[in-house]
Amino acid sequence: MTDTPDNRKRWLALLVLCLGELMIVLDTTIVNVALPSIRQDLGFTETSLVWVVNAYMLTYGGFLLLGGRLGDLYGQRRMFLAGLTFFTLASLACGLAQSQGLLVVARAVQGLGGAVVSAVALSLIMNLFTDAEGRAKAMGVFGFVCAGGGSIGVLLGGLLTSSLSWHWIFLVNLPIGVAVYALCVALIGKDAPNTGGQLDVAGAFTVTASLMLAVYAVVGGNEAGWTSPLTLSLLGAAALLLAAFITIEARVQHPLMPLKLFRLRNVATANVAGVLWAAAMFAWFFISALYLQLVLGYDAMQVGLAFLPANLIMAVLSLGVSAKVVMRWGIRGPLAFGLAVAAVGLALFARAPEAGHFWIDVLPGMLLLGVGAGIAFNPMLLAAMSDVGPSESGLASGVVNTAFMMGGALGLAVLASAAAARTGTLLASGATQAAALNGGYQLAFLLGAGCAALAAVLGVVFMRISPQAAAEDGAPAAVAPH
Repeated sequence: MTDTPDNRKRWLALLVLCLGELMIVLDTTIVNVALPSIRQDLGFTETSLVWVVNAYMLTYGGFLLLGGRLGDLYGQRRMFLAGLTFFTLASLACGLAQSQGLLVVARAVQGLGGAVVSAVALSLIMNLFTDAEGRAKAMGVFGFVCAGGGSIGVLLGGLLTSSLSWHWIFLVNLPIGVAVYALCVALIGKDAPNTGGQLDVAGAFTVTASLMLAVYAVVGGNEAGWTSPLTLSLLGAAALLLAAFITIEARVQHPLMPLKLFRLRNVATANVAGVLWAAAMFAWFFISALYLQLVLGYDAMQVGLAFLPANLIMAVLSLGVSAKVVMRWGIRGPLAFGLAVAAVGLALFARAPEAGHFWIDVLPGMLLLGVGAGIAFNPMLLAAMSDVGPSESGLASGVVNTAFMMGGALGLAVLASAAAARTGTLLASGATQAAALNGGYQLAFLLGAGCAALAAVLGVVFMRISPQAAAEDGAPAAVAPH
């Protein structure tokens, strides 16, 4: 490849886009390490603490597809800068937050900005690298940043929380955001917007509002009562909004999530499996951080180091090994195997005792989860696009990424609520605080293992892809956050 000034400039632009995406990816893992500190400082209950994670995930997942559409209509560079500005200013608000409400609202705005940045960054990379060789290399770099960002997040979160305070896990985004903005303006030229299409704002609003109400009902179900008028009203409203979303998508000319995709067997299977898998993974991240700090007594830095093996394995396998496995054995086998291995890892966490030891009760589960996620994630994305043409591959990957984030948000709410209910029952029966917490966490891990195992079964039963078909699928996949 000729090393011309223009070629060097586009590779520098790729690094800038990857730095912007890294900032978004970091925010999905860096917060988990600081959750106990945030809980203690701002007075969150264990169930309400879920909103620090879910406020971000819900708006991110709800506006991921809309963010890509905004880039198509109003210019990708312009929307990348707008999303980056939203994310950076919201990070400042998170870092300065002294109340639960402000932190949760700022996290929701972060998710909105992050969705636009992630959706548009991929489109910008595709436009920068139009040759097959350059595009393949660029997507490899982008994918490695997404996979390795989780490792950096847990370490950086532990370091900042231990040495400074949890506020700095958000404030660290400010200099990065400013630098990425300036470099993007210098390296990426202005693009001409396409004003011929329409935005499916109603679709984005109804699906996001539906999931927010459902999560709110689940999170508050233990306190309000599962059959209380409030809980039933919220769940009913969520169901009505979901029905409205499906109706809108069936009738609108430019739907946010074309329903025809779900008539394709592999697309539908990958999305259902993605929802179950995300429920297990996000609950694992959230609840294992609480287990390590509140039951085993780890500090924030120790929690970050405990997560490091799993995240490093995920990054290494995602970078090259997973692709080779798919080329050799196709998609169905590696997908089911990876999900099954992760289910075993979660089952090991479900037996972790109150007086657990890292080498016996924590590390084995972490290693299995790292292997399972590293092997399964890329096949899941490829499966989501295996039945669609190249012109729809970006849309299909966006749909599965959205399903992943939404499944993670709802699954985390359900499993965290189940853990809290179990803890309350144990406390009422006379158990100590640590024993009660551990009992609740064990139940959540067991339910997560069940979700991952069910996803593996779905992959085996319903997925139909040969190694040759996988090898011929040359469309680059979007990489969902960890």
